[in-house]
Amino acid sequence: MRGFRGMRNSVFAMAFFFCVVFGCSPAPRAPDIAPNGPAPAAKQKVIGASLLTQGHQFYRDLVAAMEAEAAQQGFALRVQYAEFQSPKQINQIETFVQQGVDALIVAPCDSAGIAPTINDAAAKGIPVFTADIAAHNANVVSHIASDNVLGGKLIGEYLAKQLNGKGNVAIIDNAEVASVQERVAGFEEALKAYPEIRIVQKAPGFGRRDKAMRAAQDVIQAQSDLNAIFGINDDSALGALAALESAGLQEKILIFGYDGTPEARDTIRAGKALKADTVQHPDEIGRITIQTIADHFAGKPVPKIVPVRVDIIDKASLDAEQKR
Repeated sequence: MRGFRGMRNSVFAMAFFFCVVFGCSPAPRAPDIAPNGPAPAAKQKVIGASLLTQGHQFYRDLVAAMEAEAAQQGFALRVQYAEFQSPKQINQIETFVQQGVDALIVAPCDSAGIAPTINDAAAKGIPVFTADIAAHNANVVSHIASDNVLGGKLIGEYLAKQLNGKGNVAIIDNAEVASVQERVAGFEEALKAYPEIRIVQKAPGFGRRDKAMRAAQDVIQAQSDLNAIFGINDDSALGALAALESAGLQEKILIFGYDGTPEARDTIRAGKALKADTVQHPDEIGRITIQTIADHFAGKPVPKIVPVRVDIIDKASLDAEQKR
């Protein structure tokens, strides 16, 4: 018994010696993830969009295209509408910034007034893209919109030919918006070639049908010899049409619009006072905006300005289109 106890003490002593000399540590733990296992899934990119309004068909078409392309790219798209209210839009953008979105899309209510809010977002590392309406003096990665100067020129040239090169014209305007400024600049540029055509008045319609109708009513009361009205979007043109029809002047004064919405197309096709439209392609603007953001996320250089095509429609082109 005593011998066994001595042997056991010797074994313990040898074990202790080896632990001191060589160290005693537990067996290495297997890694939680095998070295060749799948990588963690990438975080989904989130894009916040603050747009002018949901009331225009143009923006509904634009958003539908943005949503479809965002789904294709695997992005989460969060859309808010400012409904022509700059303070509301500023609040929307600031909220998106607080949420830490990966990119912003803005269609400004006020092209100049929105610049500090956009610049603040950009300073915090959020890339900002403008769609349809530009922002003046703002740190924007890319602006995607119709070629509005060209669109204004096209409708101006069409109007001049319809008036046989002479007459008095009014504009139902929305001077706070950059895209409208460009349309009007192109329109005025086209009319410079026709010295007998005069722009006699610009009235603020703010791009909204009810306000455009009231603006047109004021214009036709002030301008007894008016020959044509240019509405800077289809709501402006259709508001002006309502004013003319109410005053019984739809056979005397011609109207020309901008957008090519379904309602405007039907009105032109019906042969009413609205004679032609510059046509935008909001679906292309929406799709290209998301594609441009995807390129930026991928580290590709993107153009500062991406112009989207415009066209002219009138009754003849719409009738031909219907026959095809």
